[in-house]
Amino acid sequence: MELLDKLNWRYATKAMNGQKIPQDKIDIIIEAASLAPTSSGLQPFEIIIITNPEIKEKIRVIAWDQSVVTDCSHLLVFAAWDTYTEERINMMFDLTNEIRGTTNEGWENYRQILLSSYPKRDAEVNFNHAAKQAYIAFSQSIAAAAFEGVDSTPMEGFNPDALDKILDLREKGLRSCVMLPLGYRDTEKDWLVNLPKVRKANYELVTIID
Repeated sequence: MELLDKLNWRYATKAMNGQKIPQDKIDIIIEAASLAPTSSGLQPFEIIIITNPEIKEKIRVIAWDQSVVTDCSHLLVFAAWDTYTEERINMMFDLTNEIRGTTNEGWENYRQILLSSYPKRDAEVNFNHAAKQAYIAFSQSIAAAAFEGVDSTPMEGFNPDALDKILDLREKGLRSCVMLPLGYRDTEKDWLVNLPKVRKANYELVTIID
């Protein structure tokens, strides 16, 4: 019930007060994102953490002038790989072997399956697949933030091409997917803070096949 209480407490915060989040809470939120499941365990994304006021000001301009971009404590940008390459796939498979201290024939056969297919696919198909993995981590970080009493604002309302230029993401083989300002709600300025959470009833959301 504690988790559900925290998720009921959270909402897409519309105004933040600029208060800084303790580093230990940020570390937990990032670790939760790192622990998120991803397809084939490839973790095909990176998280850029922005606290620089000047950079946040630039991003606010290309994010519909949303105040949470500049008033948040930490601005997280989830950026997915622009495509899958042999180097990237091998990096994660080699890391798995290193950490587990062993190699497995089935695992190595699976490596070859990915190497023979993923790099040959259209780059846009690969990016969209990688972006879906980033969203899983993004969602998990939202839940972790709520558990730590930290407000967040899931944001797709920005110009991704412009954001990529501001952060030089394309040069790193990355493309921005979604942003997550983290901070603390400004209860006097946030019009959404006291409104009830609206969700469909579970009987409309869920279909049970038994």
